[in-house]
Amino acid sequence: MEHTTEDIDRYIAELFAPESRNGVYSEALEAMKEGGLPSINVSASLGKTLHVLALATGAKRILEIGTLGGYSGIWLASALPSDGKMITLEVDPHHAEVASENFKRAALADKVELRVGPALASLEEMVNRGEGKFDITFIDANKDGYVDYLEKALALTRKGGLILADNTLTHNALDKGADSPIWQFNSALAKKENLVTALIPTMRELIDGLTVSVVR
Repeated sequence: MEHTTEDIDRYIAELFAPESRNGVYSEALEAMKEGGLPSINVSASLGKTLHVLALATGAKRILEIGTLGGYSGIWLASALPSDGKMITLEVDPHHAEVASENFKRAALADKVELRVGPALASLEEMVNRGEGKFDITFIDANKDGYVDYLEKALALTRKGGLILADNTLTHNALDKGADSPIWQFNSALAKKENLVTALIPTMRELIDGLTVSVVR
C-alpha cells in the first residue's frame, strides 16, 4: 500500500501530537476558520516539533515573526516556563485580533506580547533599542522578507539560540534559475559562518521544510 505525505503527517500527529485534536489547538483552528483567515498555519506535527525544540533549549524568550491566528504561537508559548515571554509580530490587525483571542483561550495571554505592524519595522525598532536577546526566533511570514528577517534575527538571537524558518523546501527552492525568495534565503543561510544549519523535510499535503540554525 502506497501512503501519501498527508497520510504520513496524520500518522505523526495522531501518535505524537494527540493534544492537537481537541482543546485549545482545535479551538484555535476553528476560530481562524470562522474569522476567514487563510489556511496556511503550521501542521500539528510541525507545531509539536516547535514545542519540543523550545523545551529542548530551555527557552525563556521566544520571538515569532508572523502570528497569523496564533496556532504556532500556542505550540511555542506553551513550552515556556512560568516566567517566560514570547513576542509575536503580525502585520494584519484582523489576524492579530483572532490570535489575541486564541492566546486568551489558551491561558497564554500573560506570556505573549502581540505587536501589530510591519515585521521589519518592528524588528528594526527592537534592534535599535537593544531589546534583550531571544532563545528562539521563528520566521513564518511573507517569504520575500525572509532574507531581511534573517539579518534582524541574527541581531536578536543569543549565541547558542535557534533561528527557525518554515516553508523552506517549497518546489521553487530547488530551482536556482527561478531565484525565488526561499532559494535566496536558503543560500544566505548556507553562507552564514556564524550559523550551523540543517534543513528538515516536513510534510502535509506536499513536502516542505523547516530550517533549524544554531547561532555560534
